[in-house]
Amino acid sequence: MADAQTQPPLKFTGAKYLTQRLVLATLTGRPIRISQIRSKHANPGLLPHEVSFIRLLDSITNGSTIEFSYTGTTLVYRPGLITGCAPGHGANIHGVIRHELPRECTRGVSYYLIPLCLLAPFSKEKINVLFTGPGVITSSTPTTGDVSADTVRTAILPVFRQFGILANMELRILRRSNPGPGGRGGGGEVQLLLGHQVRLPKTLHALAPGRVKQIRGVAYATGVAGANNARMIESARGVLNALVPDTYIFSDVSSAPVVPWPTNDNPANKRKIGVGFGMSLVAETSTGVLFSADVASPPQGGEPPEDVGRKCAYQLLETIAKGGCVAPLAAPTVLTLMAMGSEDVGRLQMGRDVVGSEEIIQLGRDLRALGGTGWGLRDAGNEEGDIVVSVVGRGVGNVGRKIA
Repeated sequence: MADAQTQPPLKFTGAKYLTQRLVLATLTGRPIRISQIRSKHANPGLLPHEVSFIRLLDSITNGSTIEFSYTGTTLVYRPGLITGCAPGHGANIHGVIRHELPRECTRGVSYYLIPLCLLAPFSKEKINVLFTGPGVITSSTPTTGDVSADTVRTAILPVFRQFGILANMELRILRRSNPGPGGRGGGGEVQLLLGHQVRLPKTLHALAPGRVKQIRGVAYATGVAGANNARMIESARGVLNALVPDTYIFSDVSSAPVVPWPTNDNPANKRKIGVGFGMSLVAETSTGVLFSADVASPPQGGEPPEDVGRKCAYQLLETIAKGGCVAPLAAPTVLTLMAMGSEDVGRLQMGRDVVGSEEIIQLGRDLRALGGTGWGLRDAGNEEGDIVVSVVGRGVGNVGRKIA
């Protein structure tokens, strides 16, 4: 990590995959330079949620340097050591980093949670971050495509067990919220605790997808009648029960958050936002593979609960149909952990459409640019046409804490 301040930065362009590149640079200790960030847009430069993520990255690392150009269209990032919630590095007296999201935020809280989960096992100390403020959206976001905090808890966190990261993983949804007016803000509250550090993730060999044995889910209603949950659950079960009888969907009803909303006439004005409903579903196979789906009501309203529940059920079936031993949502996390593991060959069976997606192809390119090895691809030889991806670990691991 010490050489990160003297190495010439690797060059990338564009705002797309910004968080992915920042996370990979932090894990590998390589400085990067990202230019042409919305340089041709009417409002060039970084958006509020991207600046907020960089602030979060700075609070859990020590020794990182971040430089912006005057217009915000160029970013130079030299990573430091991932310290987590070490005393004196952003955490309060209770060992919690309180990260506030601005009201202008249009991304769901999963935009921050998934990269943070990826960094947490490699930190020097535990990760304990409380996301608060008027910009926290715990549901999925129809406009930006972020999943809900429920899906992160049920479909992302269990993936870490395959790499020997077993204990002290918890995601608490303290206050629910849907996207506010215009898709901005929500006023929710989420706390992420990850206290298990590893020296090196275990080598993964996942070649048996198995058959779906059960479906679990959560239907949530925030600031609206609880009957919306019953209507969503009934329509979802109408699709799923014929295929998987072991289907249980939990119902959660909560009041809408009240957040500061100052106006010219009343600076102390408050407003109730984050009203809406949605559903998160997770299907588990006989070998422990998880497939997820997530749908929420649009910020402008107008979509009945029956449509949301039915849409979520069909989305889950489409995800299962893609096959493989990892869902499209969790695939980047799994492949990154495999690349950071010991210098051995890990194998992962993936659906052909998942391997060929733009996100996975770009992840492979970014890993290669940051010093990783190329992936080996071969046919799995099954009827579904799956692909077996072979990844050689770099042996980067946790340089801050040498524990088993």
